[in-house]
Formats: sequence, structure tokens, C-alpha cells
Amino acid sequence: MQLGVIGMGRMGAGIARRLMRGGHACVVYDRDAAAVATVAADGATGAGDLADLVAKLEAPRVVWVMLPAGGPTEEVSAALADLLGAGDILIDGGNTFYRDDIRRAKALAPKGIRYVDIGTSGGVWGLERGFCMMIGGESAAVDRIDPILRTLAPGLGDIARTQRPAGADPRAELGYIHAGKAGAGHFVKMVHNGIEYGLMQAYAEGFDILKGKASAALPEDERFDLDLMDVAEVWRRGSVVSSWLLDLTAQALAGDPKLGSYTGAVDDSGEGRWTIAAAIEEAVSVDVLAAALFARFRSRQDHTFGERLLSAMRYGFGGHVEEAASR
Repeated sequence: MQLGVIGMGRMGAGIARRLMRGGHACVVYDRDAAAVATVAADGATGAGDLADLVAKLEAPRVVWVMLPAGGPTEEVSAALADLLGAGDILIDGGNTFYRDDIRRAKALAPKGIRYVDIGTSGGVWGLERGFCMMIGGESAAVDRIDPILRTLAPGLGDIARTQRPAGADPRAELGYIHAGKAGAGHFVKMVHNGIEYGLMQAYAEGFDILKGKASAALPEDERFDLDLMDVAEVWRRGSVVSSWLLDLTAQALAGDPKLGSYTGAVDDSGEGRWTIAAAIEEAVSVDVLAAALFARFRSRQDHTFGERLLSAMRYGFGGHVEEAASR
């Protein structure tokens, strides 16, 4: 298929490259002409602006916006609403708040433009590992872009298959789902990120306890000088707490056992807050997720080893640099 990809950041460029490897044709645009040129060198067609990108696509068009949530995505989506026509599909693959998806889908419907929201997980590793995707929108639109989604998804891989009931949607096993109508994809991704906060915080606190066992405040015969790199490595292999986050933890500790290159000031992207707000609206108790979010707030004032580990994990899966490190 042919599609346009807007936003040549870490994930946008990875999406374009993975699609091109799978035989799809990409027209790409970014405000940074150098970023466009880099991806164009790998086979994409570069565009000078949004109008140029739309002009280079054959109707009915598919345009994937991969920009930061909020202002940048709003601005580009509004511009595309005037450039696209009936039958075209506009995809938002960023971390947009799900209610913004609902609003946009309603605004675009009278023009015949189909809106699809895709919660995209995979970070900087998605190019090689594939992207896990949670999708919202009309079934006809989602079905039309299925070749794109199948190429981007991780596929079955070597993960043990679940005994699923007959008739279950086979796409889930491949790493993508049609979650429901507009907004459903980003809602599922929002909660995914809320859970991610909690998992990361659990690892961080656990390793803080392990590190603290060498404290001079403890009786000498109760002090253990534990090799945290080895602990992370052994837990990866057969332990019930193994995960990709633990893999990233082991990798970070192997490269920098004291995590001295991290301050421990841990940012939050917004989805953790939105998840807590949704829990409040639904009267659902989310003690762990709320505590994990608040721990990130506190980390910007007083940094622990565990918080440096949080920063290391965020850098590992998403290339997130410590935005608040200078505070």
C-alpha cells in the first residue's frame, strides 16, 4: 500500500522504515528537512509540506500522523482536514487523549474522511521487533489498512500461543487489535501506559531494597553487598517476574552498575494522569498506578537509585531523555 507518514521522530521514522521493508510505499514529511532526507535515503518519497504530501498520494489516501499529543497533532490534523477528501483515512498513531479522538472523528465524518486512532507501543525497538497496536475506528477503515497493520505488528514470533476459543480474532496473536469505535484504541493504550508506570515502579522499589541491604545503618552480619546486575540477569531466566522491562533493567545495569549517567528525575507523558482520571470517573481503585504516578512527581525533587533505574528503563524502551534532569 501507499501511505503518508507525518513526523520523522524516533517512532515515526521507524514506522516508515518497517513499512518500506515490507514492500509499502511511504511519502514522508517533517518540519525538519534533514529528518525527511534521512528517511528518503532509505527509499521514501520526501514531501516539502503537508499539501505536497497529500498531492503525492493516490486517492483514496491514507495519512499516518506520528507527532506529540496536543498542539502539534491538533495543528496538523486540522490542516489535513482541509486537504483530504471523502474516502481518505486519517490515522493518529501518537499518544492522544481518547476524547480528542472522539471529537476529531465526529468533525471529519461530514467530510467523508475516516478517522482511525492507533495506540502504538514498541518505542525505538519497533523497527526490528514490531509495534503492538491498539486501534479505534470504523471497521471498514480498519480493514482497509490491515496490510499496513500486519506489516507493522510483531507477528506470532516465538511467544507460546494461548489456547484461545474458536472464532477469536486472530489479529490479537499477531500484535494488534481493533479495540472498538473512535477513541477506543487510545483508551486501551492509555491504560497500558498506566500499568507500565506501576510495573516500572515495582522494579525500581525492589532494586532499591536490594541496594539498601548494604547500608551501614544495618547490623554488620545482616548486610549483603548484592550484585544487582546479576540479580537482574538471573530473574530474566525462568523467574515469574521476567519481562521486557526487566531485560532493559539488566542491560542498563550491565552498562552502568551505579546508573551514574541518570539523575533519577522521571518525567510522565500524560497518559498516567489520564488513566487515574478515568479510574476516578469509573470509581475504580488503582492504588498502585496512582502511587507510581505520584512517585514520578516526587522524583523530580529527590532522586533515589530506584528512580535512576526508572530513567534507565524509559531510555531503554523509548529513548526518552531526562527532560526534568536540570530541575
